Amino acid sequence: MSVRELAPRLWRWTATHPDADPDPEPGSPADWPAEVGSVAYETEETLVLVDPLLAADDDSVERFIDERARRRHVHILTTVPWHRRSRAELAARYGAETSRAKRNLPPGVETISIRRAGETMIWIPEYGALVPGDRILGDGAGGVRLCPESWLRYLPSGLRLSELRAELKPLLELPIELVLVSHGEPVLEQAHDALAAALH
Repeated sequence: MSVRELAPRLWRWTATHPDADPDPEPGSPADWPAEVGSVAYETEETLVLVDPLLAADDDSVERFIDERARRRHVHILTTVPWHRRSRAELAARYGAETSRAKRNLPPGVETISIRRAGETMIWIPEYGALVPGDRILGDGAGGVRLCPESWLRYLPSGLRLSELRAELKPLLELPIELVLVSHGEPVLEQAHDALAAALH
């Protein structure tokens, strides 16, 4: 595992999720790759971590965070409730802020609430970087796709996949350059086009 720099002060890493199903049924709620992505972004005063997961057998990410946390406050953002992952451990270690309330966000970071979909995406305007949780996934072919319909069954809104597509279309108004998915490969080129194709 290593931390990959995507742009100055913007990084992504992956780690194996301990609860991943090694042989999930395609399209089922467990149908996601064991390797999940996390994002780090440095502002002038804050190190922002999105859905961070630490690996059990590799401390390289911890050392990376330690180095930056000495100089900055740490703010941990979570896109969906079950992406808390290593949040509690890191919050205790660094005295980190975990609020997604807009008034508490560090400058340079915004949240986009997709209420009916039960998700809060993170938007980093400096790099046109969209960080979704479970509603937008890598498609294995360099683009993105929507989550399986089965991933929506627990939502109290009763949202269907066709409705999710409509809920997400306002994202296309953003100048998206990167889509840093949690599940699958991030889209680092022509990301706006890739998202538009997924929402067509």
